[in-house]
Amino acid sequence: MTERGLPVAHAALTEISETIEKACRIADRKASDIALVAVSKTRSSEEIRPLLEGGHRLFGENRVQEAAEKWPALRAEYPEVELHMVGQLQSNKAAEAVALFDYIHSVDRPSLIKALASEMKRQDRHIPCFVQVNIGEEPQKGGCDIKAVPDVLAQVRDAGIPVAGLMAVPPDDANPVPYFALLARLARDGGVAGLSMGMSGDYPQAIKLGATHIRVGTALFGRRDP
Repeated sequence: MTERGLPVAHAALTEISETIEKACRIADRKASDIALVAVSKTRSSEEIRPLLEGGHRLFGENRVQEAAEKWPALRAEYPEVELHMVGQLQSNKAAEAVALFDYIHSVDRPSLIKALASEMKRQDRHIPCFVQVNIGEEPQKGGCDIKAVPDVLAQVRDAGIPVAGLMAVPPDDANPVPYFALLARLARDGGVAGLSMGMSGDYPQAIKLGATHIRVGTALFGRRDP
Protein backbone atom coordinates (compact mmCIF):
# COMPACT_ATOMS: atom_id res chain seq x y z
CA MET A 1 0.00 0.00 0.00
CA THR A 2 1.24 3.49 -0.84
CA GLU A 3 2.31 6.12 1.66
CA ARG A 4 -1.15 7.66 1.51
CA GLY A 5 -3.00 4.34 1.70
CA LEU A 6 -5.47 3.27 4.35
CA PRO A 7 -3.12 1.09 6.47
CA VAL A 8 -0.68 3.99 6.87
CA ALA A 9 -3.53 6.31 7.88
CA HIS A 10 -4.72 3.69 10.37
CA ALA A 11 -1.22 3.36 11.80
CA ALA A 12 -0.79 7.11 12.26
CA LEU A 13 -4.22 7.50 13.85
CA THR A 14 -3.57 4.53 16.15
CA GLU A 15 -0.19 5.89 17.22
CA ILE A 16 -1.61 9.32 17.98
CA SER A 17 -4.53 7.81 19.88
CA GLU A 18 -2.11 5.80 22.01
CA THR A 19 -0.04 8.92 22.71
CA ILE A 20 -3.18 10.79 23.72
CA GLU A 21 -4.15 7.99 26.09
CA LYS A 22 -0.68 7.97 27.65
CA ALA A 23 -0.70 11.75 28.16
CA CYS A 24 -4.17 11.52 29.69
CA ARG A 25 -3.09 8.81 32.12
CA ILE A 26 -0.23 11.01 33.32
CA ALA A 27 -2.58 13.97 33.71
CA ASP A 28 -5.41 11.89 35.25
CA ARG A 29 -7.72 12.78 32.39
CA LYS A 30 -9.98 10.82 30.05
CA ALA A 31 -8.87 10.37 26.45
CA SER A 32 -12.49 10.67 25.40
CA ASP A 33 -12.38 14.31 26.54
CA ILE A 34 -9.75 15.19 23.91
CA ALA A 35 -10.94 16.24 20.45
CA LEU A 36 -8.39 15.34 17.78
CA VAL A 37 -8.81 17.82 14.93
CA ALA A 38 -7.08 16.45 11.83
CA VAL A 39 -5.74 19.55 10.06
CA SER A 40 -6.23 18.84 6.37
CA LYS A 41 -5.14 22.17 4.90
CA THR A 42 -3.47 21.77 1.49
CA ARG A 43 -4.48 18.10 1.48
CA SER A 44 -6.51 16.71 -1.39
CA SER A 45 -9.73 14.77 -1.03
CA GLU A 46 -7.76 11.65 -1.95
CA GLU A 47 -5.39 12.24 0.97
CA ILE A 48 -8.26 12.91 3.38
CA ARG A 49 -10.41 9.97 2.36
CA PRO A 50 -8.31 7.25 4.10
CA LEU A 51 -8.89 8.91 7.46
CA LEU A 52 -12.61 9.17 6.74
CA GLU A 53 -12.70 5.52 5.75
CA GLY A 54 -10.85 4.74 8.97
CA GLY A 55 -13.62 6.38 11.00
CA HIS A 56 -12.17 9.79 11.84
CA ARG A 57 -14.67 12.64 11.68
CA LEU A 58 -13.05 15.84 13.06
CA PHE A 59 -11.13 17.92 10.53
CA GLY A 60 -9.66 21.41 10.43
CA GLU A 61 -9.01 23.82 7.58
CA ASN A 62 -7.11 27.12 7.40
CA ARG A 63 -8.82 28.75 4.42
CA VAL A 64 -12.51 29.16 3.69
CA GLN A 65 -12.10 28.90 -0.08
CA GLU A 66 -10.07 25.69 0.08
CA ALA A 67 -12.54 24.10 2.48
CA ALA A 68 -15.46 25.10 0.26
CA GLU A 69 -13.83 23.41 -2.73
CA LYS A 70 -13.40 19.97 -1.19
CA TRP A 71 -15.61 19.45 1.84
CA PRO A 72 -19.18 19.70 0.47
CA ALA A 73 -18.61 16.61 -1.68
CA LEU A 74 -16.87 14.73 1.12
CA ARG A 75 -19.60 15.63 3.60
CA ALA A 76 -22.23 14.35 1.20
CA GLU A 77 -20.61 10.95 1.71
CA TYR A 78 -19.78 11.46 5.39
CA PRO A 79 -22.47 13.80 6.80
CA GLU A 80 -21.33 13.29 10.39
CA VAL A 81 -18.04 15.14 9.75
CA GLU A 82 -17.36 18.03 12.13
CA LEU A 83 -15.41 20.79 10.39
CA HIS A 84 -13.25 23.30 12.28
CA MET A 85 -11.92 26.62 10.98
CA VAL A 86 -8.45 26.80 12.54
CA GLY A 87 -6.84 29.54 10.43
CA GLN A 88 -7.17 33.30 10.39
CA LEU A 89 -10.60 34.43 9.25
CA GLN A 90 -11.37 37.64 7.38
CA SER A 91 -14.58 39.43 8.28
CA ASN A 92 -15.72 39.38 4.65
CA LYS A 93 -15.63 35.57 4.75
CA ALA A 94 -17.97 35.34 7.75
CA ALA A 95 -21.01 34.29 5.73
CA GLU A 96 -19.18 31.41 4.06
CA ALA A 97 -17.53 30.36 7.31
CA VAL A 98 -20.82 30.22 9.21
CA ALA A 99 -22.39 28.17 6.44
CA LEU A 100 -19.52 25.70 6.18
CA PHE A 101 -17.89 25.22 9.59
CA ASP A 102 -19.09 23.75 12.88
CA TYR A 103 -16.42 25.44 15.05
CA ILE A 104 -14.28 28.54 14.55
CA HIS A 105 -10.96 28.75 16.43
CA SER A 106 -9.75 32.20 15.42
CA VAL A 107 -12.03 34.94 16.75
CA ASP A 108 -9.84 37.83 17.83
CA ARG A 109 -11.30 41.27 17.04
CA PRO A 110 -14.52 43.30 17.21
CA SER A 111 -15.10 43.51 13.44
CA LEU A 112 -15.00 39.73 13.10
CA ILE A 113 -17.23 39.26 16.14
CA LYS A 114 -19.79 41.63 14.65
CA ALA A 115 -19.69 39.93 11.23
CA LEU A 116 -20.00 36.43 12.68
CA ALA A 117 -22.84 37.40 15.03
CA SER A 118 -24.77 38.95 12.16
CA GLU A 119 -24.33 35.89 9.96
CA MET A 120 -25.16 33.42 12.72
CA LYS A 121 -28.42 35.27 13.33
CA ARG A 122 -29.20 35.50 9.61
CA GLN A 123 -28.43 31.83 8.94
CA ASP A 124 -29.78 30.62 12.29
CA ARG A 125 -26.52 28.74 12.88
CA HIS A 126 -24.96 29.51 16.23
CA ILE A 127 -21.44 28.11 15.97
CA PRO A 128 -19.17 27.73 19.02
CA CYS A 129 -16.09 29.91 18.70
CA PHE A 130 -12.68 29.99 20.36
CA VAL A 131 -11.08 33.34 21.11
CA GLN A 132 -7.58 33.27 19.67
CA VAL A 133 -4.88 34.75 21.88
CA ASN A 134 -1.53 36.00 20.60
CA ILE A 135 0.12 34.14 23.43
CA GLY A 136 3.69 34.93 22.33
CA GLU A 137 2.97 38.56 21.49
CA GLU A 138 4.21 38.02 17.94
CA PRO A 139 3.29 40.73 15.41
CA GLN A 140 3.08 38.28 12.51
CA LYS A 141 0.47 36.08 14.20
CA GLY A 142 -3.24 36.56 14.71
CA GLY A 143 -4.95 36.66 18.05
CA CYS A 144 -5.93 39.30 20.56
CA ASP A 145 -3.52 40.73 23.13
CA ILE A 146 -3.21 38.78 26.35
CA LYS A 147 -4.52 41.75 28.35
CA ALA A 148 -7.53 42.03 26.04
CA VAL A 149 -8.80 38.48 26.61
CA PRO A 150 -11.48 39.45 29.20
CA ASP A 151 -12.81 42.21 26.94
CA VAL A 152 -12.88 40.01 23.83
CA LEU A 153 -14.63 37.21 25.72
CA ALA A 154 -17.22 39.71 26.93
CA GLN A 155 -17.74 41.00 23.38
CA VAL A 156 -18.27 37.47 22.06
CA ARG A 157 -20.76 36.68 24.80
CA ASP A 158 -22.59 39.98 24.37
CA ALA A 159 -22.89 39.27 20.64
CA GLY A 160 -24.69 36.00 21.40
CA ILE A 161 -21.92 33.80 20.03
CA PRO A 162 -21.35 30.54 21.94
CA VAL A 163 -17.90 30.62 23.56
CA ALA A 164 -16.01 27.36 23.09
CA GLY A 165 -12.85 28.51 24.87
CA LEU A 166 -9.44 29.94 24.05
CA MET A 167 -7.00 29.05 21.28
CA ALA A 168 -3.30 29.85 20.83
CA VAL A 169 -0.18 28.91 18.86
CA PRO A 170 3.06 29.27 20.87
CA PRO A 171 6.11 30.80 19.20
CA ASP A 172 8.06 28.51 16.90
CA ASP A 173 11.22 26.95 18.33
CA ALA A 174 10.24 27.84 21.89
CA ASN A 175 9.33 25.62 24.80
CA PRO A 176 5.51 25.56 24.48
CA VAL A 177 4.83 24.54 28.08
CA PRO A 178 4.83 28.04 29.64
CA TYR A 179 2.53 29.29 26.89
CA PHE A 180 0.11 26.40 27.34
CA ALA A 181 0.09 27.02 31.09
CA LEU A 182 -0.60 30.72 30.53
CA LEU A 183 -3.49 29.98 28.17
CA ALA A 184 -4.95 27.55 30.70
CA ARG A 185 -4.79 30.24 33.39
CA LEU A 186 -6.42 32.79 31.09
CA ALA A 187 -9.21 30.30 30.41
CA ARG A 188 -9.78 29.69 34.11
CA ASP A 189 -9.83 33.42 34.78
CA GLY A 190 -12.28 33.90 31.93
CA GLY A 191 -14.60 31.12 33.03
CA VAL A 192 -14.20 28.99 29.91
CA ALA A 193 -13.35 25.31 29.74
CA GLY A 194 -12.21 24.77 26.16
CA LEU A 195 -8.54 24.98 25.25
CA SER A 196 -7.53 24.62 21.60
CA MET A 197 -3.78 24.17 21.86
CA GLY A 198 -1.17 21.64 20.83
CA MET A 199 -0.11 20.52 17.37
CA SER A 200 1.90 17.64 15.89
CA GLY A 201 5.11 18.41 17.78
CA ASP A 202 3.72 19.28 21.19
CA TYR A 203 0.21 17.90 21.69
CA PRO A 204 1.20 15.55 24.58
CA GLN A 205 2.41 18.54 26.61
CA ALA A 206 -0.74 20.47 25.71
CA ILE A 207 -2.94 17.61 26.92
CA LYS A 208 -1.09 17.46 30.24
CA LEU A 209 -1.80 21.17 30.68
CA GLY A 210 -5.50 20.96 29.90
CA ALA A 211 -6.00 20.98 26.12
CA THR A 212 -9.48 19.91 25.05
CA HIS A 213 -8.84 20.27 21.30
CA ILE A 214 -5.53 19.42 19.63
CA ARG A 215 -4.84 20.36 16.02
CA VAL A 216 -2.71 17.70 14.33
CA GLY A 217 -1.71 17.70 10.66
CA THR A 218 1.80 16.50 9.88
CA ALA A 219 1.69 13.59 12.34
CA LEU A 220 -1.40 12.27 10.55
CA PHE A 221 -0.74 13.08 6.91
CA GLY A 222 3.05 13.22 6.79
CA ARG A 223 5.11 16.18 5.65
CA ARG A 224 3.82 18.22 2.75
CA ASP A 225 5.59 18.09 -0.60
CA PRO A 226 7.84 21.12 -1.16
